[in-house]
Amino acid sequence: MGMSALLRQLSSEFSDDDDFFYVQEAIVNVPVVYFGLHSLIDLAHTRLNLQIFFEAAVQSNLTLEQLKNDLGEVWEEAEVNDLILKMVQGKLLIFFENDESFVIMNPAAKSLDRAIAPPVNENIFLGPLDAFTEDIHSNIGILRKQLQSERVKTKSFFSGNEDHSKLALLYYSGVTDMNFIQKMTDQIEKNKHIAIHNLQQLSRQMMEFPSWLMISKFNQTELPQEAAAFLKQGRAIVFIDRFPLALIFPGMFVDVFCLNNDRNFPLPLMLFLRTLRLFGIWLTMILPGLYVAFVSVNPEVLRIEMALSIAETRIGIPYPAFIEMMFILIILELTIEAAIRLPKNIGVTVTMVGGIILGQAVVQAKLVSSLLIIILAATTIANSTIVGMQQSLALRVSKYIVLVMAAVFGVLGILEGMVFICAYLASVETFGVPYIGLLKSKDGSKYG
Repeated sequence: MGMSALLRQLSSEFSDDDDFFYVQEAIVNVPVVYFGLHSLIDLAHTRLNLQIFFEAAVQSNLTLEQLKNDLGEVWEEAEVNDLILKMVQGKLLIFFENDESFVIMNPAAKSLDRAIAPPVNENIFLGPLDAFTEDIHSNIGILRKQLQSERVKTKSFFSGNEDHSKLALLYYSGVTDMNFIQKMTDQIEKNKHIAIHNLQQLSRQMMEFPSWLMISKFNQTELPQEAAAFLKQGRAIVFIDRFPLALIFPGMFVDVFCLNNDRNFPLPLMLFLRTLRLFGIWLTMILPGLYVAFVSVNPEVLRIEMALSIAETRIGIPYPAFIEMMFILIILELTIEAAIRLPKNIGVTVTMVGGIILGQAVVQAKLVSSLLIIILAATTIANSTIVGMQQSLALRVSKYIVLVMAAVFGVLGILEGMVFICAYLASVETFGVPYIGLLKSKDGSKYG
């Protein structure tokens, strides 16, 4: 297709879009046309910069070819879809009428991204307080500033045929298993026609992970220091434009209770914190099931004094312990979801007051026992010690499996439920890397 026809087709594609601009000018007596989008380009600032550049070019006696090469990437031939892709990415297209060529230039861009700020969803102690933003280039720069090494390599991809999004795959050369990187690269290339707007699309459609997988095969972090530590351990990181997160491949069980920030503490304190989180995982999984098992199935396991004390707290409760536990757990899940969705200035107050009033009222109304409220509080606190919201949510769901098994089989059911969950975790793998285990680098050494 000739450049003139290409120019007409490009203009017709945006003929009904008021965001599109089409400006005719002359550069060193050569007629040109500027194309771009007002929302992405600061046109006045860009034209001022170009004017200053052209004046300097004339004084330096630059040829037109030299000037074009200094402006940006020169395209002698092009396709309409490629030009549109560059335009929606915020590039300025300069069409030279004398030889019908395009120059793809980086203009003065509109400021559309927020500044680097402290993390919102992950609290950090004794560590850097910067977090990733929505701009993919800023995120790569933040990570490179955190890990200043030429061994950090980046592969970039564009996904989607009509609605484009940019992805970046980063790895640490010499440490990361290149077979794993090749598998990820092949998978992204295979499905790069899919536009990524949420993490389910990345997981199910692009990476082709099973749809009903409760344990995610990748972890998320908004902390650059954690992402840098994962890179040095041999993991791969995926950034998606407009997502203020680093996606860590592969996700592993050790990430549920280990943070690189723990290494800012002395070794005994680090081990104490990690042991505490492991204990929290264990409590979250079995405490509700233990209550149901001891109250309704295996009370003989308890000492007679404790069994009588528990029975006394349940005097007047009109339904079995399993129904009692399910009722209060659902109320808790609703409270947690409300705390997330409510505005921050009233969310904490509403959930705290609601929890206290509701807890006191249900005990006085003999709908649940007072011991159950203690069990519920301990379970919630233990669940909050787990690293990562997604892992915490997966464990919140998993405890219902143990609860149901405990209601049917008692204490033995708790063991059966834990065996089932462990077997499920052992079956999860990401491109050949098991979820339960330690990652190995190319030389066979392990990272923990």
